[in-house]
Amino acid sequence: MQETTEPKLRIAAIGDLHVMEDSVAPYRELFTEISNAADVLVLCGDLTNFGKTKEAEILAEDIRACSIPVLGVLGNHDYECGQPEKVCSILHDAGMIVLDEQAHEINGVGFAGVKGFLGGFGRGELAPFGEPIVKAFVDEAMNESRKLENQLRTLRTDRSVAVLHYSPIVDTIEGEPPAIFQYLGSQRLCEPIDRFDHVKAVVHGHAHHGTYEGRTPMGRPVYNVAQFVLKPLFNKPYVVLEI
Repeated sequence: MQETTEPKLRIAAIGDLHVMEDSVAPYRELFTEISNAADVLVLCGDLTNFGKTKEAEILAEDIRACSIPVLGVLGNHDYECGQPEKVCSILHDAGMIVLDEQAHEINGVGFAGVKGFLGGFGRGELAPFGEPIVKAFVDEAMNESRKLENQLRTLRTDRSVAVLHYSPIVDTIEGEPPAIFQYLGSQRLCEPIDRFDHVKAVVHGHAHHGTYEGRTPMGRPVYNVAQFVLKPLFNKPYVVLEI
């Protein structure tokens, strides 16, 4: 497949917003700023603090202030109240494209995204062996990987971005305690990413004390865009990537 000659798309990415129910327009001003700095805004999970209806409604109002497309995925915090579908519905009604089962294309760039799951990396990766609950745990990680692969396979663009909450590699969680690495991501997410040449970047959140940049075994760039990682580096809670 030939490389595109189309202009690059400016993608602003941020993760781990953690909107609380007593927040007052927490991202209104920032989203307005981003609308002037980028062509697309990507949100990498933990959009709310507990997955409460009020939290999602507050964020939805701020999303309405965006004048550019908004895409993203949910994070583990968005599941805490057991109503992720409600959170998705509120954000969707505000104009956000919540990635999970279907990929999306904007100006020649494809976006495929899932929350991802736990599971670990390398020798620390949990195997589907033993008790049924362990097998179910691993199956959840594999299912997230399958969903990501299915989306990437449907894309016919020569440029795409994988949007996650959990990390697909160890590099970008370095800085966190090694004892919790298995709770911060799964290498199973990396397999579909490295299978498709059109993946030009991966963004994720979740690892608040991790490392900004790393690469998959096939060299795909991976960026930890948790706002707590970005602020000390760039003096702002988001980054703009050109794809």
